[in-house]
Amino acid sequence: FTNDYNKAIQKAKLQNKDVYMLITSKTCGWCRKFEVRTLNDKATMDMLKKSYVLLHVARDKDYIPNNIEAKRVPKHYFLTKDEKVIHSFLGYWNPEDFISLLYDIEKRK
Repeated sequence: FTNDYNKAIQKAKLQNKDVYMLITSKTCGWCRKFEVRTLNDKATMDMLKKSYVLLHVARDKDYIPNNIEAKRVPKHYFLTKDEKVIHSFLGYWNPEDFISLLYDIEKRK
């Protein structure tokens, strides 16, 4: 994961991939649970790394473009390399449900 939005977009263009953007905050318990449980799951990370450039930003610290809403976290965005939102959703997801969601998003592309 990088926390630099512009670098993630540049990398996505170079690698011809989409971007998975996770927005968290330092005081969010559900964010920590997602980071520890779901992002430490090997199958989840393998699937994410295969198709996406990974971007993890803190809403209270890192740059987030104006067209990205981050009032509630954890917020998940899937973006094209041209910065268009493919899909977004809110909340904690366990590894099994998150992987299922990734399959659904891949089918929609």
